[in-house]
Amino acid sequence: MQIDAVITWVDGKDELHQQKMLPYLENKEVVSNKNFRTRFDQVEEIKFTVNSIIKFAPFIRNIFIVTDNQTPKFLKNKREGEYTNVFVVDHQQIFKEDIEFLPVFNCRPIETKLYDIPNLSEHFIYFNDDMFLLKEVKVSDFFIDGKPVVRGKWLKFNENIFYKRLFNSEKKKKRAGHKKAQEMSAKLVGFKKYYKFHHTPYPLRVSTFRNFFKENKEIERLNIKHKFRDSEQYTPQGLANHIEIKNKTAVLKNDYQLVYFQNYKKSFVWLKYKLNTLTKRKDKLFLNMQSLDQCPKDKLNYVLNWLEERYTL
Repeated sequence: MQIDAVITWVDGKDELHQQKMLPYLENKEVVSNKNFRTRFDQVEEIKFTVNSIIKFAPFIRNIFIVTDNQTPKFLKNKREGEYTNVFVVDHQQIFKEDIEFLPVFNCRPIETKLYDIPNLSEHFIYFNDDMFLLKEVKVSDFFIDGKPVVRGKWLKFNENIFYKRLFNSEKKKKRAGHKKAQEMSAKLVGFKKYYKFHHTPYPLRVSTFRNFFKENKEIERLNIKHKFRDSEQYTPQGLANHIEIKNKTAVLKNDYQLVYFQNYKKSFVWLKYKLNTLTKRKDKLFLNMQSLDQCPKDKLNYVLNWLEERYTL
């Protein structure tokens, strides 16, 4: 069974990318908002994502980095013989049949079209650019008998939880939040609750997307028409998970096996403990460090040195 890896990436500090974005923003000042910026800014951590895959997932055939006319610095500076199975894929290549929706500045349309990457294997693992493998993984950590291993747990929709419904203001209903997008993905497949995934690498199948969107083109277009996040969008990986569960073609696992960083406000001792102790536990396979661009400089230097030491090839 051939398995590829896919990573989505953007360099939000690129002036050309910023200029491309501005005409589509009603409020131009939002570009300086840190909550907006963190969806685009990066600290070249993608290098360590790629290195962790090469180092700890030797069964991966090709690694595809999906970008908007950009190339990560580590690939620009690569030496001969390095990263021979790493390829940059432009948005235009995956939106070839829906080119009118470009450009997009929103991960959900891009994730929706990953299945159209040229030469992508039927089985692939999708990584965000802040996800890292902690130790050697096996095919069976992602696929068993060809079926995706879907990590998560069943939860009620917010609308079915009394206290959530009580405080669900109109403003909250319009938020394009991650949980709401997961709920939406379950509803589209006909579920009355949702299987919550976390920030671990996502095992997916090309045919799951292709077959579903062939019969439901309007659901694909619902996600790819928005240049920025919108409350009516769903998470494509969540959609695929629920399709697999409905078709009984998924292996469910309730252990995320994840060390997770969401912010860096706690003490340096806490940061070092998680990086140097929790990541060594046998039951932990994955590390996710969100919003490293917002990490204080002293902590960021420590994290980048830690990643460099761990993931040097």
